[in-house]
Amino acid sequence: MLKKNFLIVVFLVACFTVTGQEMSSPKDVKLWMEKHFAKGVVPPFSFIYGGKKSDALIKNWQYHSEKLPVDDPQAEKYRYTYTDKSTGLTVKCTVTCFTDFPAIDWVVHFSNTSGKNTPLIEAAAVINQSFTSNAKGAFVLHRSMGSDVRKDDFYPIEKTLQKGELAEIVQTRGRSSDYSAFPFFNVEMPGRGGIIAAIGWTGSWFANVKAVDEQTVSLQSGMGKMRITLYPGEEMRTPRICLFFWNDPNRMAGHNQFRQLMLAHYSRKINGSVPLSPLCNTFDGDDPEPCGVTECMTEEFCIAMVKRQQQFKMLPEVFWLDAGWYALDIEGEDGTWLHNIGNWSVDKTRYPNGLRPVADAVHAVGAKFIVWFEPERVRPRSEMGLAHPEWLLQIPERESRVLNLGDPDARKWVTDHLTAFMKTEGIDYYRQDCNIDPLPYWNANDTPDRIGMTQIKHIEGLYAMWDSLLVRFPDLLIDNCASGGRRIDIETNLRSSPLLASDYEYTQSEGKQCHNYALNFYLPVHGALIFAADNYSFRSALNATLCLCWEITGKYSDPIPTIRNRIAEFKELRPYFYGDYYPLTPPKDYLRDDKWMAYQMDRPSQQDGIILAFRRADCPVDSVRVQISGLDNEAFYDLFFEDYGLSVQKQGRELSDGIDLYAPTPKSSLLIRYRKIFQ
Repeated sequence: MLKKNFLIVVFLVACFTVTGQEMSSPKDVKLWMEKHFAKGVVPPFSFIYGGKKSDALIKNWQYHSEKLPVDDPQAEKYRYTYTDKSTGLTVKCTVTCFTDFPAIDWVVHFSNTSGKNTPLIEAAAVINQSFTSNAKGAFVLHRSMGSDVRKDDFYPIEKTLQKGELAEIVQTRGRSSDYSAFPFFNVEMPGRGGIIAAIGWTGSWFANVKAVDEQTVSLQSGMGKMRITLYPGEEMRTPRICLFFWNDPNRMAGHNQFRQLMLAHYSRKINGSVPLSPLCNTFDGDDPEPCGVTECMTEEFCIAMVKRQQQFKMLPEVFWLDAGWYALDIEGEDGTWLHNIGNWSVDKTRYPNGLRPVADAVHAVGAKFIVWFEPERVRPRSEMGLAHPEWLLQIPERESRVLNLGDPDARKWVTDHLTAFMKTEGIDYYRQDCNIDPLPYWNANDTPDRIGMTQIKHIEGLYAMWDSLLVRFPDLLIDNCASGGRRIDIETNLRSSPLLASDYEYTQSEGKQCHNYALNFYLPVHGALIFAADNYSFRSALNATLCLCWEITGKYSDPIPTIRNRIAEFKELRPYFYGDYYPLTPPKDYLRDDKWMAYQMDRPSQQDGIILAFRRADCPVDSVRVQISGLDNEAFYDLFFEDYGLSVQKQGRELSDGIDLYAPTPKSSLLIRYRKIFQ
């Protein structure tokens, strides 16, 4: 079924082309928008309607354009409406152009304004457009894998497209950044420049990139399977698409501009700015058995942990209570916390006064309190499963259910319940997990003339629920979790951030190095858990956010002064991860433990940065040569080698040509700080 949709979309390429390298300014992108969304012109999206291609229909439909109000002072928003008077179908495309970046964003809504069902709407592609290059040659597609609790989560892939070659990127598991694909990719054009595309759809999606010839590339993207008739008065949306146009011989210049676009326009803001992502600490640390996610988690234990960390001056910014705090009244063979999903009341055996005393203790030391929920997965014998079975999507052979957020009553109940619970229990930040692949449940509840509608309504409901929470709690941060980082896309990033990017072996440092290396191409904010305070472990996890899980109650605890130093070091280094990123070692073979890995975070405005380098356990060579990026070749820089207490001065040109990094022992790391010397 998916192949059929792909083949339909591939042949729906719009007739207009544009030279990608020429769109190097916001003004150029706006002119492109005005041209491609003009009256009588086939827009850069497509669909099949009543068995006919939209490009043969839509330019003859009633057309209307309007400028919309927008809160963002560096954005302009427009709505282009196309109406088929004969059937009452209205297609509204809401387009956003930015005045500070050469980027454009749009999403399409279909609505039925008639009194009867519409003809079938199929194969909707939110983008279906060709772009041309100034030069002839090969197009190079840079994309990534998604997350699957593996060392190669988010693994970067480079593919040179031959003339006529089609690359199909397909996400088929129901979570946007699950294993098969990551919804961000970069098409590098011949000569210089390219297009970074980002998809906003927290479900099943596809993207097709085709080298039409040596100078033309086509892009198509949309939801996976779709064959829908709309009922009278009904509306649905497509995925969101963002295109960022970069014009530079260095691909990383495009990625770094895109990272700043993500911060400026696709990140959660509080009081008009992006807050620094917090340093967290879980109550469930690496403590000896029988302590685990539920066994030691009691009111007394949590409060004692807060007081202990205050006593020894190692307080985090956020205390994190993960799964298992709810009523555990159903026994299960593989863990009670799992078998009680859907019990969203506090376990009064372990928390006799609810979570409020824990929250009060957290607030008393000046920290915030984040609590884990998983509202979309429900066990049938849980409180929710028994009270509202009509809200649950199910598959006969599977025990778990999916709460249908496309049901307005279900969505209202869970939003109101979360609101009341968070207010009563004193919860500051909200962690939402999703440890289930929802796509089979969505598909099983579709009818032949509504294929894809259950998914669309559920995802619309998810966004509506999060938006409601963000309105009700203006200072709220949402941690986006889905068995790790399986729901990362621009729609979720607008509302949340992945404080834990992967569930791969939390104590495995090399996996964190790989995940950080790959995610930094697109995302400034993501995080990891850390279980040890030694240099190698700490630096492997280091990023814009961090969650401390080290043991502090047993004989294997790291020394308290070391923990204090790590907390101070994280706060000092955190701002660098909001700057520019440069990989210093190639991605080829970067999963192997006999290699070096190194990358650089640079702050152009402060003209300083850091270098992190790792000699892995099986690496036989004690040095690696790297070329430092983003420097002024004529200027001089002071480099401080943290591990040797050594400061040296070198010219930017020398650093750009290459320097040798040296680590005498395997499984060791280097932290190098540099800054421009101003004469």
